[in-house]
Amino acid sequence: MTETPPEADRASGAPHPRETARLIGQQAAERDFLEACNCGRLHHAWLITGPRGVGKATLAWRIARFLLTTPVAQTDGLPGAPPPPETLDIDETHPVAHHMLALSEPRLFLLRRPWDEKKERLKQEITVDEVRKLKGFFTLSATDGGRRVVIVDAADEMNVNAANALLKLLEEPPENTVMLLVAHQPSRLLPTILSRCRALRCRTLDAPEIAEVLAQAHVDPGGNADALAALAGGSAGAALRLITLDGLALYAEIVAIFAAHADRPRALKLAASMVGRANAERFALCLDLTDLFIARLARTGLSGPLQPEATPGEAALLARLSPSPATARRWATLQQELGQRARHGRAVNLDPAALMLDIVLKIHETAAQLAA
Repeated sequence: MTETPPEADRASGAPHPRETARLIGQQAAERDFLEACNCGRLHHAWLITGPRGVGKATLAWRIARFLLTTPVAQTDGLPGAPPPPETLDIDETHPVAHHMLALSEPRLFLLRRPWDEKKERLKQEITVDEVRKLKGFFTLSATDGGRRVVIVDAADEMNVNAANALLKLLEEPPENTVMLLVAHQPSRLLPTILSRCRALRCRTLDAPEIAEVLAQAHVDPGGNADALAALAGGSAGAALRLITLDGLALYAEIVAIFAAHADRPRALKLAASMVGRANAERFALCLDLTDLFIARLARTGLSGPLQPEATPGEAALLARLSPSPATARRWATLQQELGQRARHGRAVNLDPAALMLDIVLKIHETAAQLAA
């Protein structure tokens, strides 16, 4: 077993959301939550949604710290309460803050994908066994009084049995309990879960905000801020992933392959670099960037050249391969087809090199058909 198992809710190369000092760009979501608290409308379940990497989990941890350090009466609007809080900030020296950093706060439960000791990797789903542990948590934490908080990160990673078990808790929530569900794809959740949660929507970030998040994480984007903004899609997490895995160079290679009319030796070399367990993250990123390349082709056909370029020569290539709305529709259709093919290939453990090469050749075939 790995000496220190990775955490399912920590992005590679980034501080964990519980360690993040400030939440950047999500002031509206914070205001919505505070307004509900200050008006005595603190719902028992909150669904925090938005794209990956925009601060959803950081918001959940900020809310949890706030709730566990703020007296119940203060946020429930009881007579004689002090002025309502205007921010979720708390004193970083507060004992609860230290306990949460160490994952030792008895009134907080973190539900996430567990570590599989036999296979020495994180499980792909949150299992029902993890949800069942909440029963013991509620029994033990009830003796402490005050609020209890459950963070589910991410709720859309629960399997069916786990989702049904959590639904029972949402239907009959324990007293003084707030559940915070982080969801990247809320459409994957049971409609009955969605109906029992109040939504907090986190927006995408602009380029300066992404730069601010990277600076807070002590990550230097170098001179690639424009390219990162082009590929990150408003997600600081995506930008960090690109930096950590050298994603800008990988995307440049993908563009170069198609600029040279699907240079087969170059494509074979790229595919071969995806093989092996050590390259699993690079393979996943390559699939995502290839999908993004096709999406940018479709967008170019619909709206014209994209700015800024993600790599030199990209705009000219996109314009050549997708000059019209008709070609844009064909690329959009191909994106769906290849997305399904990639998901199936990964599910059945298809050889990464074979899958990657197949996708490259399919893109080249489509480009040739459109050119003809």
